[in-house]
Amino acid sequence: MIRSALPARSDARRLLVGTYLAALGTGMTLPFLYVYLHEVRGIDATLVGLVVAWMGALSLVLAGPWGSLMDRIGPRRVLLPLMVLGACGAGSWSLVHHPWQAFVSGSLMATAGSAVFSGSNTLLATLTSEEERQRVFGLSFALLNLGIGTGGVVSGFIANVHHPSSFRVLYTVDGVSWLLPAFILASMPSVGRARPRAHDAEPSGGYRTVFADRSFRRLFTFSLLLMSCGYAQIEVGLPAFATSVAHVSTRVVAWALAANTAVIVCGQLVVTAKLQGRSRSRALAVAATVIALSWLILAIGGFGRHAATALPIVATVCCASVFAFAETMFSPTLPALTNSLASDELRARYNAAGSLVWGITSVVGPLTAAPLIGHGLAGVWVALIVAGSLGAAALALSLRRVLTPAQDGRSTHRELAVSSV
Repeated sequence: MIRSALPARSDARRLLVGTYLAALGTGMTLPFLYVYLHEVRGIDATLVGLVVAWMGALSLVLAGPWGSLMDRIGPRRVLLPLMVLGACGAGSWSLVHHPWQAFVSGSLMATAGSAVFSGSNTLLATLTSEEERQRVFGLSFALLNLGIGTGGVVSGFIANVHHPSSFRVLYTVDGVSWLLPAFILASMPSVGRARPRAHDAEPSGGYRTVFADRSFRRLFTFSLLLMSCGYAQIEVGLPAFATSVAHVSTRVVAWALAANTAVIVCGQLVVTAKLQGRSRSRALAVAATVIALSWLILAIGGFGRHAATALPIVATVCCASVFAFAETMFSPTLPALTNSLASDELRARYNAAGSLVWGITSVVGPLTAAPLIGHGLAGVWVALIVAGSLGAAALALSLRRVLTPAQDGRSTHRELAVSSV
């Protein structure tokens, strides 16, 4: 099954290796930014939320220009220097002692990260065929989570709020991990260069053309709502609720993310294969509904912790695991759908516009999770994200009406017959 998901081109496979290596460092630090800044460095919870929100806001501002630049000069010339900048930003977290320093580190990370997501998707899309893209995006996400989960398990044995030096080790390793995919991309000089254009003509329309696309606008709105109530809550909401409301240790949070990874790594390729030839809009709707369920499980563990000693631990791990099942449907479907709507001339802009969601929701997520949970309103937080996830599910179902069967990933009867042989 893994072999069938691999892209035909060897350079695309090497990019996937870079994805895994970079994710190792990310996994060591992803669960702990809130814990590190608040509990280790003593920065107020609201300020921590503002730091993460600032990172999202800066990513939001920069994502569009990076997409335009990548369409003009190619992803390669944009990504390589930004990966080096990201390495500096990741390592600098270890030196943070005051809020202003956290804002500086966050600014470096946001500047680099604002282009990496869209640039990586653009590179993979240009190196794969329409037929294999959904499978390759699924494999990329599985490798990403394998790296994050492996790093999370390792960090669970290293991170200790009573020993700040343990976090210096984690953030230093994360900084080094940013350089590994840069070396891989640098070793492939023909990958990621700009497409030749007659008379240096610019891609027509730019972002005006992207957002004039009715199908993309609806997909963008769906992503915005679901990310705000799903992915945006993982970095701050999940660890904050688990440690502050459910009163579990940071090690439990790390193991929850490891369980998340195990579900994705074991199930991603199976789910991706099942999704082949089926409606992408319906898959997104199911994913949104499952995300709502995962937050309800977390709430049961937190608010019912006095009923059973092990309930908060079990609920935290189950929440991450159920969330992972939704990810196996969401992760290959959204980028495949985005790139099915994109033209080659505007592909980086489509991917950059899609990545704007990450910037917007990185502002919304921390500004809801940190203040609400930090000030005793965890129940309000749960109600908001569950309702939002269900709203996203309804919006996903409406996508089917504005997509062609090919864009929605629905195979014809003849194609299904051939694929079953």
